Amino acid sequence: MDHKDADVKPKSKRHRRWLLMISFLVLLFHTLGVLSSIHAVMTNRTAQGAIAWGVSLNTFPYVAVPMYWVFGRRQFEGYVEAWQGRQKEVKELVDHMHKALKPYHIETLERLPNYEAMKKISHTPFVRGNEVELLVDGQATFDSILDGLARAERYALIQFYIVHDDGLGRRLKAAMIDCAKRGLDVFFLYDEIGSMHLPDAYLEELEAAGVNHSEFNSTQGRRNRFQLNFRNHRKSVIIDGHESWIGGHNVGDEYLGLDPKIGPWRDTHVHIVGPAAQLAQAVFLVDWYWAKRTLPKWNWEPRAAPSGTEVMAMVVPISPTDDMESAQLLFVHALNAARERIWIATPYFVPDQAVMTALRLAAMRGVDVRVIIPEKSDNPVVDLAMLWFMEQLDGVGIRFYRHIPGFMHQKVFLVDDDIATVGSTNFDNRSFRLQFEVNALFADKPFALEIETMLKNDLDQSKPYDPATLHEASFLKRLAVSVARLAAPLL
Repeated sequence: MDHKDADVKPKSKRHRRWLLMISFLVLLFHTLGVLSSIHAVMTNRTAQGAIAWGVSLNTFPYVAVPMYWVFGRRQFEGYVEAWQGRQKEVKELVDHMHKALKPYHIETLERLPNYEAMKKISHTPFVRGNEVELLVDGQATFDSILDGLARAERYALIQFYIVHDDGLGRRLKAAMIDCAKRGLDVFFLYDEIGSMHLPDAYLEELEAAGVNHSEFNSTQGRRNRFQLNFRNHRKSVIIDGHESWIGGHNVGDEYLGLDPKIGPWRDTHVHIVGPAAQLAQAVFLVDWYWAKRTLPKWNWEPRAAPSGTEVMAMVVPISPTDDMESAQLLFVHALNAARERIWIATPYFVPDQAVMTALRLAAMRGVDVRVIIPEKSDNPVVDLAMLWFMEQLDGVGIRFYRHIPGFMHQKVFLVDDDIATVGSTNFDNRSFRLQFEVNALFADKPFALEIETMLKNDLDQSKPYDPATLHEASFLKRLAVSVARLAAPLL
């Protein structure tokens, strides 16, 4: 055998090994694509999503399989099962809470003909005896929260999606440390993706002071290890079981309007004093138990607001563990109950088909439907997708407005002259199906009037937007809009 023949054999063996490896990987990805598409068809809550994933997983498995297991799932595994080990203790606590709240329950509400359905969606009725304060923008919100932490007597529960180590973030840290030094139990919960830039030194200072802290830990559990889809987007603060703050603000200087690149930041929070704070506390307890597997001993005895006001309030959690489409049902119910007005302020307007249908029907029966969105979103893909959804709702009398100054991030909903909600839920698929959210819902004419005054001021700083102008846009922009709306299930 000459040298030429001797060189061919090793190359031929290496070539065969590469072919076998490539063949194995191709078979593996296509097998995973088939199995993943079966999972998508069986678990996806929308037919469109199931079809889209089924086609892509079998056609482009090399890209679609990893994307599906990171972004495509629609069920958060293990969250409910985590309670089973302490089911008896948790049931006793929940039963005690509802029994203690019973004197404050609003069992019937003529204003809402489908009130029974609303109670089932939220797992609680409205409770009376509350005082509510509308907090417009960051300065008012964080002045109120920090004042509340300063007067806390027993414990403080703090939860935000985003926390930055900047001026506002350090003020919050100092307030939590001060509470701990005064002997209070402090519990700080944050989302690990939303707060990914929070440095270890920030948390080490909290730990050294005795502050209990944890990330939400959405990836714990064998089936959640690689997922990034299910974010805890809630923003709430509770002190002593008697006061709570709920709304759209995160913790960062930009939320005070101090980022020159963004400019003024438009956002809304509410401060609730009264029995409804217990409902907010129950939402925090569920999240804390998932993160840390502990059940702290907090106050579960409700107390009416000292002012004697009787605002009816409800705290509604939304999560990807819900058996029903809670957010969709809640908003569709409110839209169908509207008789005169529906005003919506949201940074992301990417509604699903059920909500779009309810909006159309409301406008067609003469309801004043207005939607306020930012002039420019902080997400270019969402900005394009919103144009498509607004165009689909054109022609039935819905009026759209784009808020000019800075960035509008509030999530506010006003129905007629007595129903209003403020919270963390956006009008998009992520908030409706993929994220943990919390909203405060009120049935109170004086408070709804405050919301009306606030939104009128927002409308004064907005310009009308005609969805029909999309027809006049360039072909490339219309193509970009059409492509962007295909990503709606992930937006």
